[in-house]
Amino acid sequence: MSSDAPARPRRASSLPIIWNSRLYRSSVISLFISGIAVSSAQPQLALFFVNDLKAPLSVAGLYYLTNIASPIIGFLIGRYSDRISDRLRLFRIGACVGAVGWVLMAASTQIWMPFVISVAALGVASAAGAQVYAAARDELTRNPTSSATFVISTIRMSFTAGWIVGPVVGSWLGGVIGLRGLLLVVAGLTLGQIVPLIGVRSQRLTEDDELEQPTRHIRRELREMAPLFTFSVLCMLALSGDTLKFAFLPLYMQNELHTAPALRGAVIATQPVFELLLIPVASLFARRFNAMPVMAVGAAFGAIAHLCYALSTNVAQLFLGQFLMSLLWACIAGLGVNVAQELYPKGAGVATSTFLSTTVFSSTLGGLIGSIGVVPLGLPHVFFVPAIISAAAFCGLVGLSVVMRRAQLLRQMNSV
Repeated sequence: MSSDAPARPRRASSLPIIWNSRLYRSSVISLFISGIAVSSAQPQLALFFVNDLKAPLSVAGLYYLTNIASPIIGFLIGRYSDRISDRLRLFRIGACVGAVGWVLMAASTQIWMPFVISVAALGVASAAGAQVYAAARDELTRNPTSSATFVISTIRMSFTAGWIVGPVVGSWLGGVIGLRGLLLVVAGLTLGQIVPLIGVRSQRLTEDDELEQPTRHIRRELREMAPLFTFSVLCMLALSGDTLKFAFLPLYMQNELHTAPALRGAVIATQPVFELLLIPVASLFARRFNAMPVMAVGAAFGAIAHLCYALSTNVAQLFLGQFLMSLLWACIAGLGVNVAQELYPKGAGVATSTFLSTTVFSSTLGGLIGSIGVVPLGLPHVFFVPAIISAAAFCGLVGLSVVMRRAQLLRQMNSV
């Protein structure tokens, strides 16, 4: 073992660790900016397609099918990240590509243009952005602490905090400067997330020498990644209704419930507010009961949240649904990256980007559900479909938890 081998974990609070590390501190600021950028645009895209590009509802929902390539892009970028010296280089390149993509989106005049831009630019930017978490994992491996789960969760919380601000800012700016002007602001914020990390380097840390060998058999690697793939797909199913929420809840509130823009923004922002508060709670329960069962419970709350949307007749029911959805997101956002990295510890980059890109792919499934189901089921009854899918994800996570627990016990018995 080299002199760079990880030391024995120390017990410490996560906040002082983050404050004393420029990498962690800069990552928190950068992801906060990123969260504002993404959440400012996301709830407004359906309105942009329908109002500015004159697309029908069914076509607007198809936009999210552009994320169909996200798992492949994430896997490839993650594998490349596990073989270069500085992961943050990919993050910076991805932010520049994303900024260009949003500028082109603002200039779109035909409905096909956002579809091409999303595949060619925004998907790459999203996958590259995941490398911030991989860089943090490298640092935690180099300087271990018993608070590692809380460190990653706290960094992820900064992104969630951006989602609290973004929907309100996006709704307000969209009304003041128009949706095209809003997308230009999003482009600026996407580029601005690079600023906190200027001059910060993250030297990749590899404990497995096989990752350095280009002759490593791809079948063996994929077989070892099977639990990661299974976990990522189940989380993707649990989140599939999120796209419908962003695509159709603003339209439902505007056209059916006749709510003001500020109230629509408040409804969308409710979920990240409670998510931010509940992520530490989810981490505490994960430390006590293990992460996988906690995430299964989160999926169950997600199913109930979609039922609230589907049965809603007033804004109060939507607020309740958003609170329940925050329980799901607190589990997946607070614990998902940690679980993915633990399921495939040999490659933090590919584990992180595969998990996050697969959850992004949930928007493809959600977009397909919306495009097919919104006409026959209507609003808000289309949300019955993701309620059923989230219930299936709950069952899958329970099963995966049992399998992983048995495998862990078997390893412990063999090591005795």
